[in-house]
Amino acid sequence: MSVTRLKRKDRRNKTFSRLEVQFLKLATNLQPGSRSKEPKNSQLAKNNEVLAQLSK
Repeated sequence: MSVTRLKRKDRRNKTFSRLEVQFLKLATNLQPGSRSKEPKNSQLAKNNEVLAQLSK
């Protein structure tokens, strides 16, 4: 039994759906209160702290 190649349209749909899934994963990764909560000693938190002190 030979392997059939996908037609151009189907190949395109395959790559687009893969990219779409990847995009949606990236988009929904950071939600407030979720497991992916930012650690308190991250660089972003430190930067925000310094900015808050400077703006006083």
